[in-house]
Amino acid sequence: MDYYGGGPVGELWSHSSLGTSEPVPIAHFFRDFNLMPVLEQTALKQCRGRVLDIGCGAGSHCLYLQEAGLECTGLDQSREAVEVASRRGVGNVRCENIYEFEVGNFDTLLLLMNGAGIAGTLAGLRKLLLHLGGLLAPGGQILMDSSDLIYMFEEDADGGVWVPGNVAYYGEVSYRWEYKGHKGAEFPWLFVDLRTLKQEAGMLGFEATLVQEGPHYDYLVRLSRPAYEN
Repeated sequence: MDYYGGGPVGELWSHSSLGTSEPVPIAHFFRDFNLMPVLEQTALKQCRGRVLDIGCGAGSHCLYLQEAGLECTGLDQSREAVEVASRRGVGNVRCENIYEFEVGNFDTLLLLMNGAGIAGTLAGLRKLLLHLGGLLAPGGQILMDSSDLIYMFEEDADGGVWVPGNVAYYGEVSYRWEYKGHKGAEFPWLFVDLRTLKQEAGMLGFEATLVQEGPHYDYLVRLSRPAYEN
């Protein structure tokens, strides 16, 4: 709201349980299509029909889809984010937690900027996919991106990788935001490798198709349910 309102803008920092602290340019949340990473551009071009942008933030993806002529609903649990998205011109934006949102029949569910992360944990991914399945229209798709964090862990001489023993899955990370010296509450965030995502999705009846790989262990995937003949 500071950035969009033209007020004094402080530094935004991301602190993770992996021991990293990084500044995040606030302008990143307001970028247009030409400044988006290639996976986001591909995902937006793959959208069809009625679209639900989950975790829409300031609404950049919704604005692009609206201009492309698609019916798009933005969803975010932050009241301030929803207000900014609305001010920027997103026509339909809702302030709700995804698990409380039960209005279905969408042709595309969009989860970008490591959209799998909102699951929090690997067990949470099953819960998330199960809920998302109830929001899909027949023949609908889920477009989701994530990253494989295996590159961050040390490889031994035999090719094995040492990962922390205090987490159930190596892609389970926790974060805290810091802005103008104020730190928010810690929250879980999931990075899931493609093989594991395919396994989890398959157990719930989804078919996971790799759409595109990114430049650094990231990827875009499409989840859909196969159509069976009676």
